[in-house]
Amino acid sequence: MTDDPALYYRAHVFCCTNEREPGHPRGCCKERGADELRDYMKKKATGLGLGKQVRVNNAGCLDRCELGPCLVIYPEGVWYSFTDKADIDEILQTHLIEGKRVERLMLQPTDKYPADLAARQPG
Repeated sequence: MTDDPALYYRAHVFCCTNEREPGHPRGCCKERGADELRDYMKKKATGLGLGKQVRVNNAGCLDRCELGPCLVIYPEGVWYSFTDKADIDEILQTHLIEGKRVERLMLQPTDKYPADLAARQPG
């Protein structure tokens, strides 16, 4: 057995930018601003000096449409739902720079609907 090669990127962020037809019952990340937020994350990550360590990519459907926009960060496999630039800033700072988690934005494997996220929010 051989050892795995070193990681090419310390972290790889996949942002769902999938688009469904208008009115689809599951919705889609694209209609919730995923493209703009992904672009913002890419530029901000570069500005923070993460460009050589962290890769931010768009992804097709990650199959968590009701919770979008969403992203997953590997190698940890941590999923987040986000809605605005402030959420992206918090994910970049807390997860990718400090190595912690943004608990309020994290998706759990059992989350299926926005109410699942809301039930864990304080207040």
